[in-house]
Amino acid sequence: MNSGTAMMEQPDFGRRLKELRRARRLSQATLAGEEISTGYLSRLESGARHPTERVVTYLVGRLAVERSAFDVPPRSGSLAQALSLATSSDSDETVEGLIAALDRAEDAEPLPRWQALWIVSRYRQRRGEHAEERAALEELVRIADELALPELRCRARSRLARSLRGTGEVTRAIDVAAHAYRLATRGELSVPDVGTALQTLVAAEAEAGRLPDARAHVDELVALVEHAGSEVMRTEALWSAATVRFRQGEHERAREFLERAVRGLDSRVDLTLWVRLRLATASLCLQTEPPLTGDGRVYLREAEGALALVGTSVMRQELLMLRAYLAFHEGRYEDARAAHDELDGDDVRMTYRDRIRLSVLDSRLLLLEGHEERGLARLRELGEEARQAANVDLAADIWRILAGALEATRRIS
Repeated sequence: MNSGTAMMEQPDFGRRLKELRRARRLSQATLAGEEISTGYLSRLESGARHPTERVVTYLVGRLAVERSAFDVPPRSGSLAQALSLATSSDSDETVEGLIAALDRAEDAEPLPRWQALWIVSRYRQRRGEHAEERAALEELVRIADELALPELRCRARSRLARSLRGTGEVTRAIDVAAHAYRLATRGELSVPDVGTALQTLVAAEAEAGRLPDARAHVDELVALVEHAGSEVMRTEALWSAATVRFRQGEHERAREFLERAVRGLDSRVDLTLWVRLRLATASLCLQTEPPLTGDGRVYLREAEGALALVGTSVMRQELLMLRAYLAFHEGRYEDARAAHDELDGDDVRMTYRDRIRLSVLDSRLLLLEGHEERGLARLRELGEEARQAANVDLAADIWRILAGALEATRRIS
């Protein structure tokens, strides 16, 4: 039933369509059905095509919403008003209102604009909208430099470095994180600011294979937060230490750090971190040689139980990928393929590293399914892609898997 207001114009219509689809956990292919193509739906969501009345009616039926879901919302007030609403509510609607207010208030004062962009960047990160998150963070850095406030300059760069690492740009991530760390130490900023910058730097260095640097920085991080940091900071520091130890081949020591982190964090303090920690521990168990499938299954079961309460689409995708790897290591190859294909057909929003790992799993399954040439060629492509992205650690893992696959092929032949 039409509410009497005008229908949204593009790109607002596409943004709203994508929001409704994701809220119902539908892939583009599922929503498109048999009436429209996935390509057309993608162009609608990006704002590249304008919807016809017939298409709107079809989508309303598929989404099981009223026609008014696509009507123009009442105009928000000033940026200050939208910012007040967003900071006093956790709802997506208030952040969308803030985004709209930001678009209209390009000449807003730097400080409220910085506050708004900080909220928006977190919203984009939570939804796995990497390009939009990056744009907000780049502007955050620019405004922080304009304001010349060391705390804001450090925090904006720490967040930008984390985003860069997540999308595979580890070389620039190291540079940005190192800048944040210098700002924090030279400005004698708080332990949380120094710790966050250090943690981001460690993650980027480990990803790039600069393990001696990462080891030195993570030991500094653990010492920094041991007595002065919060429970959450101590947990994240131990997690970082485990990651570095694992990539240096100290798997037992890595497990000790992670188990300390798991035992030390109460779910009532930060349930989202509690879930992420279990996903990380399960991932470590499944990457160990040989894989610790029993332990991995336990951690995944615990994470799955809490995901219904705090899970984002990115976390649900990570869980599904780990379940695919668990099935693979347990020899349940059909289950692994089904989980992979379910995830591959969706709007994948995981980090660069996890997206590559998903493609590696596909390659290994292709080999088992008799498609040797395709599987080997894909592994070579992935290894080269990781190498060119300066992701030395990931590239080494892929070359190791490729070498094992080639050896197995030669034995068979």
